[in-house]
Amino acid sequence: MRTPPNERLTSDIVEPALPDTAGSERRCILTGAISERDTLLRLAISPDGLVLPDAGAKAPGRGAWIGVDRSALETALGDGHLRKALMRAFKGAPLTLPDDLPARIEAALARHLCDRLGLELRSGNIVMGSARIEEQARSGRIAVLLHASDSSADGRRKLDQAWRVGTDAEGSGLRGQVLPLDRTALSVALGRDNVVHLGVAGHPGDMRAANRVLQAVSRLVHFTGDDGTSETNETGRDTSGRADRPDGGSADIDEYVKD
Repeated sequence: MRTPPNERLTSDIVEPALPDTAGSERRCILTGAISERDTLLRLAISPDGLVLPDAGAKAPGRGAWIGVDRSALETALGDGHLRKALMRAFKGAPLTLPDDLPARIEAALARHLCDRLGLELRSGNIVMGSARIEEQARSGRIAVLLHASDSSADGRRKLDQAWRVGTDAEGSGLRGQVLPLDRTALSVALGRDNVVHLGVAGHPGDMRAANRVLQAVSRLVHFTGDDGTSETNETGRDTSGRADRPDGGSADIDEYVKD
């Protein structure tokens, strides 16, 4: 599968010079727990009052932050707790809660991760191809190891073992992260054929790229509740990273953010 030269692979985002938010904390409107903002998800209101995920935390105006997983959010949506919390957070502003908000959030987090992987690929920080990943993993040059949800157990075990050797973690049971994204989603995000496994280059002295990817991975994995520890990793859920609108499209707050 080759992507035409003029077709965008991701949202074509450009990394802006933003204020340093390291150490910045926010409170989850549902639980009241205070956490680092990079571990939470921001919700914002579109111009027509629709509550949508703001995975990049870029939308203007007031936002509300949540740190719960999909199951807890679905419960809060169903019993009215989410609406009440949002009304408080947005100071009573008129708002519309879409019934498929949990699916939209999961899709937005998946898209955010795919965008991050695309940026790291362009920066030369992504390693693909089982043979190349294994060679670099054994030599200690892979900081993060990721597997598609539909990757084979044998393929994962082989690369996991190479990674443990390269990180002096033999016997530890250390394994790469199985993503809630299949090979099709990863292939589209990276513009390559059949991306089943990938590594993020790095070493103990330079974990910047690895940390950026891990932050995006951890938010998606936390929300889906799928930590990839199952050997089969069968979620029973669409892993393409899309949430459908009634008109057949998909939406999150990124559609309302101007460059």
